[in-house]
Amino acid sequence: MHRSSRTGLVLLLAGAAVLGGCAHRTEPIYQWESYQTQVYQYLQGQSSDPQKQIASLEADFQKIRAQNHKPPPGFHAHLGMLYASVGKDDQALQEFQTEKSLFPESTAFIDMLLAKANSRKNSQQDKEKTL
Repeated sequence: MHRSSRTGLVLLLAGAAVLGGCAHRTEPIYQWESYQTQVYQYLQGQSSDPQKQIASLEADFQKIRAQNHKPPPGFHAHLGMLYASVGKDDQALQEFQTEKSLFPESTAFIDMLLAKANSRKNSQQDKEKTL
């Protein structure tokens, strides 16, 4: 091998090493798990059982937290709506508050959900008082 081709090879390998060292893998901000599928099925009316969706999202949330990642925007709001659909109003309110604190840009939408959930909770308490 000629000296000039050997030098070219060394320079090529050094350049590749430098460029490889500069490569930066960007980690995603959020971890989605089955959230997108759950929302899609919900919006398509394909979700049959809210309890199954709740169980799936709760399991997803545990995975996300275990890996020290964040759930995506809307995750807690969707979980809150599912809780509200099965009558778990306190958990629904908590999920809505969590969504609002994590994503302040969703405040207007979450405030509307909170108002509905609080209204429903108050009417149920009024019914219980009259019985």
